[in-house]
Amino acid sequence: MTPKRRIIPVFVPHLGCPNNCVFCNQRRISGKCEPATAETVISAVRAVGDSVDSFEGYELAFYGGSFTAIPEKEQCQLLNAASDFVSSGGILRLSTRPDCITAEILDRLKNAGVKTIELGCQSMDDEVLLKSGRGHKAEDAEKAAKLIKSYGFDLILQMMTGLPGDSLEKSIETARRLISLHPDGVRIYPTVIIRDTPLFDMWQRGEYKEHTVSEAVEWCSELLPLFDEQGIPVIRLGLNPSDELSEGSAAAGAYHPAFGELVYSRIYLNKALKLLKSSDVCKTPVLCVNPGCVSFMSGHKKQNIAALKKEFGFESVKIIGDNSLKKGEIRLLCVEK
Repeated sequence: MTPKRRIIPVFVPHLGCPNNCVFCNQRRISGKCEPATAETVISAVRAVGDSVDSFEGYELAFYGGSFTAIPEKEQCQLLNAASDFVSSGGILRLSTRPDCITAEILDRLKNAGVKTIELGCQSMDDEVLLKSGRGHKAEDAEKAAKLIKSYGFDLILQMMTGLPGDSLEKSIETARRLISLHPDGVRIYPTVIIRDTPLFDMWQRGEYKEHTVSEAVEWCSELLPLFDEQGIPVIRLGLNPSDELSEGSAAAGAYHPAFGELVYSRIYLNKALKLLKSSDVCKTPVLCVNPGCVSFMSGHKKQNIAALKKEFGFESVKIIGDNSLKKGEIRLLCVEK
């Protein structure tokens, strides 16, 4: 992965998308409803360009839609509008669908200066894809990912958990199949029930069981280590918090403004439980972690400390930072046995 860049977002909600996925309402998710135009791109770039000498370190990101499903003429208009940005050192990224990738399309994107392509795989289980209205199969995702990598693009894969027909076992298998495609990064989006979607109607009719925050945290705490073991960064966990979602558009499901923190905290709790169960019992344990991970070990609202005290009957549990430890490592100190 390249160093973190400053993002200039341009939203293309539903532009070109050939399917109506059961979970999708781009306006409520992104807060945007007007399709992007060349002028949108120019204005977004100009707003930043007035204060910088070059766009080195900047990334113009086309978010929210299936960019390569847009008619070729409109794709070219959007890409051409970013030509000055690219010639001044900026790079482009976009999101799209597995069934909207061809060699011809990738040639066009390469020539326009696109560096990163995000591919919305969502699941690698064909039954889940069918029930979710995706309109493509897992095989399409594999073919598209391999073609994208062969062209030298950075590849980000997106997966969802808790879709209709999904299970923990299926999500783990999806993760393993994504890993086999050697992506440069992954985003994991547990399913959120958004109002004005087919999934919302399915849920109200009792045809779909909510993928709760608690369940999603449990699943993702098992998925993340799979990617970590292979050195594949998970660059996003859960939908980006927004006023639209927090104020009611997220009717149910795995939406939480601090979802990523909840997952990492669960991972640390699981590691601490394993460590303590295999160690001599002490009344007042001290858990040492990397200083940047103290909040994860403590847990959201110190829930991990409370859970450990309840599980083992500890009088206290102290968390301290230790610069000698890497992220993910825990060392146990027993103050009193």
